[in-house]
Amino acid sequence: MTPTTMISRRKLLITTAMATPVMVLGVPLLAQEPQRGGTLVQLVEDTPRHFNPAVQSGIATGEPGTQIFASLLRFDEGFEPQPYLAESWEMSQDGLKVTVTLVENATFHDGEPITSEDVAFSIETVKKYHPFTAMFAPVDSVDTPDARTAVINLGRPHPAIYLAMSSQLLSIIPKHIYGDGQDIPSHPRNTENVVGSGPFRLTEFNRGQNYILERYENFFIKERPYLDRIVTRIIEDSSARAIAMENGEAQLTAFESNPRDIKRMEANPNLEVTSEGYAGIGPLVWLAFNTKKAPLDDKRVRQAIACAVDRDFIVNALLLGTAAPTLNGIHPGSPFYNPDVDPYALDLDRANALLDEAGHAPDANGTRFSLVIDYGSEPTKPMAEYIRPALKKIGIDVSVRSAPDFATWAQRISNYDFDMTWDTVFNWGDPVIGVNRTYQSSNIRPGVIWSNTQQYESQKVDEIIAAANVENDPEKRKQLYFDMQEILNDDLPLYPVYTVPYHTINSTRVGNPPRGIWATCAPLDRVFLKS
Repeated sequence: MTPTTMISRRKLLITTAMATPVMVLGVPLLAQEPQRGGTLVQLVEDTPRHFNPAVQSGIATGEPGTQIFASLLRFDEGFEPQPYLAESWEMSQDGLKVTVTLVENATFHDGEPITSEDVAFSIETVKKYHPFTAMFAPVDSVDTPDARTAVINLGRPHPAIYLAMSSQLLSIIPKHIYGDGQDIPSHPRNTENVVGSGPFRLTEFNRGQNYILERYENFFIKERPYLDRIVTRIIEDSSARAIAMENGEAQLTAFESNPRDIKRMEANPNLEVTSEGYAGIGPLVWLAFNTKKAPLDDKRVRQAIACAVDRDFIVNALLLGTAAPTLNGIHPGSPFYNPDVDPYALDLDRANALLDEAGHAPDANGTRFSLVIDYGSEPTKPMAEYIRPALKKIGIDVSVRSAPDFATWAQRISNYDFDMTWDTVFNWGDPVIGVNRTYQSSNIRPGVIWSNTQQYESQKVDEIIAAANVENDPEKRKQLYFDMQEILNDDLPLYPVYTVPYHTINSTRVGNPPRGIWATCAPLDRVFLKS
């Protein structure tokens, strides 16, 4: 299935913290009878800094972290919450209390019971240390009337609260381990002798080489997980991972984005290759502008540049059709995505007219002005180099500036030492978590990458974000974000171009491969190996 087909078939379902009871939802039926046992060999690109997602974002920690630690909820491919460590959940009519009931007899990997005290402790930890500060900012306190009941008290309605309780966003960690007074982000038990709450236990970690997870026999879902163990090999080179998949050394790899490797593996009859499962991650690539720096402080200049960039060429020629085009800073797989905006299709006449209108006449050499474009990762280097000839056609002289490492690029961009840059940013499932940060004027934070590094300011956008942050009605909230995308499409502080071409590749021997909104940053307790 191509990325475009995947997006066109997405379910337009919106998960919000509705002010009505939400009871246990059914678990999707399995496609075939699962088989218990066996070792799954998985491949990843990066070594995790540690294994505690409560204080660390990112894929490297999220993939193993969601196996080691359980969350309260899990989400299906339609953005609908499903029971996990919580067997039921209910929101008060005023939208200010969420009551969660835990499953019976759930234990941590050391045999200690998982209680509401651990839930309260975990929420407090995430709120204090996790980089996604908006996730639990509305939480004032958590009451624990009994061991299985946690009551989350909100200072204001929080429509993203359920999604924030899923996957790696809210890992339930043991208070009896992490509440010992040591600094949690640097706690030694984040890496060694990790005590989790999820379907697998960490039994071995060789930094830069592999980590091994084994079934937790007393997992709170009977007969799960199906696998005996997961051996995860850390291989930085994408071609080497592709070879390992092709020759059967491994059965699963995700977040693969090299177009040539993806195309090669698509031709292998023993492999299944899909771009499904990344709507929650929401990975986008866009051309960002420094909106405070002339001549890019004029939206007509930014619009002209967009009209000179051939999105179709980038998607189909440079990325070999493995990515999907996007028109907005919200992922096309999200129910909040507005497809009915100006696509800024390739139109050099329109681009030249906009630059003329903005007062940038060409000189004797046909040059209007000069700009520098930065890029921070190797996959965006071809796109940066493409911009030079593309903008030359409308009289803009472009120089390409590389960075020796990510830290250098991040320092430049976060301190506004740039004209334009290619950037890769994740939505993380809900605009409250991963979208608003890019556009809120209050999030212009020098030195902080992936904040509002465009220095974009719009009172109307700020007002819409503030309203959407507390709107529990799904249709009203959707309309607010549709309106916001129309304003952003006109102001164009950044030009969204394509989704990161993430793909999951698995052997045809793998049953129930991960296809939900979090890809492999979700529990793999239902995955099994066919005999």
